[in-house]
Amino acid sequence: MSTTVEFARMNGLGNKILVVDMRGRKDKVTPEAAIALNADPETQFDQIMAIHDPKANGTDAWIDILNSDGSKAQACGNGTRCVVQALASETGRRAFTFQTVAGILNAEEHADGTISVDMGTPVFEWNRIPLSEEFYDTSRIELQIGPIDDPILHSPSVMSMGNPHAIFWVDRDVMSFDLERFGPLLENHPMFPERANITLAQVTSPSSLTTRTWERGAGLTLACGSAACSAAVSAARTGRTGRTVAITVASATPPGILSIEWRERDDHVIMTGPAEWEWSGTVDPTTGLWSREDVAATESRAL
Repeated sequence: MSTTVEFARMNGLGNKILVVDMRGRKDKVTPEAAIALNADPETQFDQIMAIHDPKANGTDAWIDILNSDGSKAQACGNGTRCVVQALASETGRRAFTFQTVAGILNAEEHADGTISVDMGTPVFEWNRIPLSEEFYDTSRIELQIGPIDDPILHSPSVMSMGNPHAIFWVDRDVMSFDLERFGPLLENHPMFPERANITLAQVTSPSSLTTRTWERGAGLTLACGSAACSAAVSAARTGRTGRTVAITVASATPPGILSIEWRERDDHVIMTGPAEWEWSGTVDPTTGLWSREDVAATESRAL
């Protein structure tokens, strides 16, 4: 068996994704390889989407997801769109069914190039998110950063979209907050035994939000699909918006938009947005040694 596999550097609304083809193999992308790849500016990423042979009947692939710190992720909506684009280009198909640790995901590429992913149903029960304390109503929990009498962030909506999320509602530009400082504290707060994705959300109209996210295991990110879904669901759940919203991801360059529908008939969350191929190469999934298609082999890097 070859020591290297094909991979593609892609992005979903700026969310840096490595799509790694592990089909036909029994091994996995190791945490050590992920950390090594993230240490190089050219292969730095938010998530690795490793495509494996399907484990369940009726699915097209098992997707193993790694964060940039080598930890496992349960869901990545922006990364799923990248996988769909890669497989659609390879096969000519438009619709796919994937299995992840978070469950089954159905996705489809549209004629205009945008991709919709059915992210499943949101989870609101405190012990399934999970939280370390019991809350009957998780649309607003007691948690804050800053002075007790004048907190900087407080009373987030919390839920799981396959992974834990805390949405802090703010009334000014999300870029004006020092999320790089507060993000690690909140991600690792004792309230979240499995850590959490931390999102700042500003309501800009009854059908639109602006968000910025500190991503669990990845840090400040240009975009996070499951966070956008969580913000949209939480906004509708708390009466701030309707069930269909446009999410402006402020940290993307340029700022990009995801369309999120929390479907009333079955409570499924449908995320629609773009994906973009950047370049391809080969990588050793054990060590992170990689080379790019359009450079000489001597340009490859041992990380």
